This record gives sequence, structure tokens and C-alpha cells, in this order.
Amino acid sequence: MSVRENRQVRLTARPRGIPQPEHFSIVTAPAAAPGQGEMLIRNRYLSVDPAQRGWANDEGNYSAPVPLDAPMRALAVGEILESNVPDYRAGEHVYGWFGWQRYCVTTPDAVLRRVMPSRLPLAANLSVLGMNGITAYLAFHGLGNPKPGEHVLVSTAAGSVGSFVGQLATIAGCRAVGLTSSADKAAHAKARYGYQDMINYREAADLAAAIRAACPDGNDIFFDNTGGAIADAAIRTMRLRGRVIQCGTAANTSWTPTPAGPRPEREILTRRLRWSGFIIFDHLAEFADAAAQLAELALAGKIVHGEEILPGLDHAPGAIAQLYRGENHGKLIIAVD
Repeated sequence: MSVRENRQVRLTARPRGIPQPEHFSIVTAPAAAPGQGEMLIRNRYLSVDPAQRGWANDEGNYSAPVPLDAPMRALAVGEILESNVPDYRAGEHVYGWFGWQRYCVTTPDAVLRRVMPSRLPLAANLSVLGMNGITAYLAFHGLGNPKPGEHVLVSTAAGSVGSFVGQLATIAGCRAVGLTSSADKAAHAKARYGYQDMINYREAADLAAAIRAACPDGNDIFFDNTGGAIADAAIRTMRLRGRVIQCGTAANTSWTPTPAGPRPEREILTRRLRWSGFIIFDHLAEFADAAAQLAELALAGKIVHGEEILPGLDHAPGAIAQLYRGENHGKLIIAVD
């Protein structure tokens, strides 16, 4: 049997802030063979996510930092080539923590769910059926408790999570307004993702005034993926008993030292707001059911999804920085080959 050549994108230097290409190296070595209780997975598509910034940095986060000289932590979709696990068979596709590499030897603990046969493309399991779509679905419905007629404001509205939140809000009978970083993204999100209005925050001389103009009646739900100045402005547009869903803090490039800004506690108190943090890893038991609901919506044409696929592992070292520059349309994915 010929030796399988594994290519790995390893984290070789610890960044401060957003990881850049120089923090990674691409290493080639023979793929390991699976031992007892393990399986060999051939990755097809790799995920690029904002959370990878925190995993690469040596700062406090909800996951331990990626060890240096190890493959970059990432979700992936792959095919089982060999299995020494009774419940998993060669030929099955699975979704889980397989890292930025061509081959992965792992145990069932790394698998988040099986990929069920579907008319949707395999890469959709990293977008609408992956962590991004599932995050949007569970956070919006579980923490937002949307009601028909309510007003919803979403940051990074054209991104991998926000693009689904706008559509879910529209399906729920809400009015959705999105914030994004360019006129091109704003037009794309309004045409494709269910938003009734869009705000280009980079062109707004007064962001708070721009939000009030687009949301004159205030907002019942703020789905926030950025924090920072956007959150400072948006919190002051909330209606009485509004809900803030904190799903990300992409606007803050570093948490050392702790960034300062306007204080929100007076707004929380006087408006009786509920501000909740959402971490997808608290909801692993709900993955399969949420993915099934999203697949049904996507196949019925009620939810559209877009993937920007980078061709090959050579694009991986710069992919996180590309994501934070806001250059992607929809979910950023790396095709292994």
C-alpha cells in the first residue's frame, strides 16, 4: 500500500491579535495509521472561523490555546477511510474537530455529527448545516425568543452567522436591519439574506445616528458578533425589555489590556435588557436536530447559503486575517485539494 502524504498547517508562532501568514507553517509528513478505537479521516473541506483568533493567541478563552507546532484547530468535513471503531464505517462522511490538515487520525470524541446524505453540497455542512448556521438558529431562537412584528439588528450581517440570522428573522416575521463593512456587502445582504435595510458602518460619520435612522422604532433583538463601538451604539437603540445576544467580539483585536468604552449598565437597567452570551459548544446535543431543521429550510428554498471556497491548503495561513479584513462573502472555507 502506498504511503499517504499528509499536509498540515501548523501554528508555529504565537500571535498577539489576529493571526497572520507568518504565524503558520505548512508541513508534509506521512499520515499515521489508526490504532484501536481510532479512525483515519480524509478531510475534504476545512472551516475558517473568527474563534480561531482566540485559539491561536495565548489569552484566556473558552477553549485552551492551540499548542505550538500542532495543526491549527478547525472544524472540517471528511470521509472515513479506515475505521477501528464499531459504530463508524469506511465511506461515511463526518463533521468534527479534524484540524487544518489533509488526513486526521482521531477518536469518536472529535466527531460532532455524521453527515447525512443530502442534495445539498458537502461544503454546506460547514456553513448552513455547520457551526455557523447552527449558531444562528440556536442563538436566535433560544436567546432571542423572536415574535412576529419585532425589530432585529444584526452585526456582521453578511458574514457566516449573520447571513443566516437575517433570514431566520424574516421567517419569524420580524423586521431585520443589518450592519456590514462595505456597500457591496450591504447590497448583497439586502438582496439575498432577508434584510429590510442595511448600514455600512465604515461610511457612517455617526454610527448611532445611522442606526436610529434605519431603526426609528428601536430594536427588540440585537444579535451581536462584533462588540466594540458597534455594540456601544446599538445598545442605545434597544426597546424596553429587549434581548442582546452576544455571539462574538470580532471588533476587539486583543483583550490585553482590557479595552475601554462607554458603560452599558445604565442602558441595561433602564431598558430592562437581557444580555446573554452564546457559545455553541454548550449545545452539542442539539446539533443534529438543528442541522435537520436547517436542511429542511434550505432544501425548501427558505434559506439560501453562500460559501467562498479557497482552493487548497496553501491559502490557509492567510485565511483568518482575510476573514477579519471582511473580504469574504458568506462562509469562508478551504478546499483541501
